[in-house]
Amino acid sequence: MIVISTRDFRANQTKFLDMARNGEDVILKSRNSGSFKLTPVDAEDSVVSKRDLTEELRLALQQVKDHMAGKIKLKSAESLIDELRNSAL
Repeated sequence: MIVISTRDFRANQTKFLDMARNGEDVILKSRNSGSFKLTPVDAEDSVVSKRDLTEELRLALQQVKDHMAGKIKLKSAESLIDELRNSAL
């Protein structure tokens, strides 16, 4: 394990990122922000949540079809905004 300062990290980022990628524990120590462990992201990890856009579009299209067939009534924009506000609480 290696413990480095933020100054060291800024000066040698590639070196320390390579070390972390190769399995070495690299600890970044900051006076103001605490300590952090550099860890590579695996294929199984997700930096951003994945969305299945195809599925979302399929469901949206089905809602439009159901509305046109008179099976459902679509919500108003105001209703959708209220729903979003309430789910954020």
